[in-house]
Amino acid sequence: MCAAALVVGVLAAPAQAAPDRADADPAPLARDLRGAGWALKDTGKDVRFRGLAAVNRSTAWVAGSKGTVLRTVDGGRSWRDVSPPGAVAEGLEFRDIEAFDARRAVALSIGEGEASRVLRTEDGGATWTETFRNPDPRAFYDCLTFFDARHGLAMSDPVDGKFRILATDDGGRNWRVLPNAGMPEALPGEAGFAASGQCLVSSGPRDVWLATGGGAQARILHSADRGLTWQVAESTVPAGDPARGVFALAFRDRTRGLAVGGDYRTGQASPQAAAVSADGGRTWRRAATPPPAYRSGAAWFPYGAGTALAVGPTGTDVTTDGGRSWRSLEAGSFDTVDCTADAGCWAAGEKGRVARLERRR
Repeated sequence: MCAAALVVGVLAAPAQAAPDRADADPAPLARDLRGAGWALKDTGKDVRFRGLAAVNRSTAWVAGSKGTVLRTVDGGRSWRDVSPPGAVAEGLEFRDIEAFDARRAVALSIGEGEASRVLRTEDGGATWTETFRNPDPRAFYDCLTFFDARHGLAMSDPVDGKFRILATDDGGRNWRVLPNAGMPEALPGEAGFAASGQCLVSSGPRDVWLATGGGAQARILHSADRGLTWQVAESTVPAGDPARGVFALAFRDRTRGLAVGGDYRTGQASPQAAAVSADGGRTWRRAATPPPAYRSGAAWFPYGAGTALAVGPTGTDVTTDGGRSWRSLEAGSFDTVDCTADAGCWAAGEKGRVARLERRR
C-alpha cells in the first residue's frame, strides 16, 4: 500500500572486477567526509533510479523505472544499458537490485500481483532470467536483500495481516514463500516503502531487519534466523499517515543500526525522522540532531566507525557519531545510496541522476 502510493543480490562468483587504477583517488576520503561531494556521472537516461548496488569504486548497477537497468565498470565514465527487454516492453518498476560482481545481479520489480517479479543475470546483463513472478494479487513486494552467496529474502506488504517473506537458498534461482507463524501481526495500514531498496536489509549470515510505516507507529522488525521468526520494536520516527514512517535502514554490523525516513510528500515537515540502535534493533532512540527533511536512503561509510550518509530529494547529510547527530553535506536530489569497503560510495535518484562520492579538487 505505502509502496504503491510512492509512485513513487552474493553468489559463489568469480572475483570482483578490479578497480580501475586510473580512476582511483590518490588519497582516501576523510572519515568525516569534509571536502567530499557527489560527482555526477552522466547516464544518458531520464528515468528514476531507486535501485542501486555498488560493487566497488569502479563497478555499480542502477535499476529504475521503465524497466531500466544500467551498469558501469569504469567508475561511471560510461554506462551500459543492460535492461531486460521484456521489462522495458512492460515498463516494469525496478526498485531494488543486489549485485554480486560485475556480471551477476538480482533485480526486483514492484507492484501488485504479477508486477512484482525477480530477475537474475549471470553475464553482466546481456541476458536475464525471470526467477519469480508473484501469483498473489494481494501481495506487493518492496525490497530484497542477500546474506551470503546463496541465501536471500524479499518482503511484501502484509497479506492476511502479516508481512510476507520470500526466500531463496540458491542465489536467487528459485524462491519460496516462508511460513508466517513467526511473523507478528501488522498494524492497520502498515506497509513498507519501495523507495530505495533499503526497507529490508541484512548484516552477517542470519540477521535481517524490516522497516515499516503507514500505521500508527513506524516499526522495525528483526529476525536472527533468516526470516523465520521476528521480533518487533517501535522506532522513534513519526508515522500515523500512509506517507510517513521509516524508509531506509542501514546496519554496520549485527548491533549498530540507523533508520531514516519522514514524510515523502513535497513540502511536508519531517521532524525526528532519524533513529539509532546499538542493540541490534531491539530498542531505538531518536537522533539528537536529525536530518532537516525526509530521507529515503542511508549507508555506512567504511572509514570511521560512526560515519554514515543519508540521502533524499532535498540533499545529503553525514553523521560521524553513529547517527546521533547529522549535518548537511550538500544539496541535490537522490533516493538511494550505497558504499563499499574501498570507499566506493554511490547515489542514484530522479532524472537519471547517478553520482560517486569524491574529494573536491
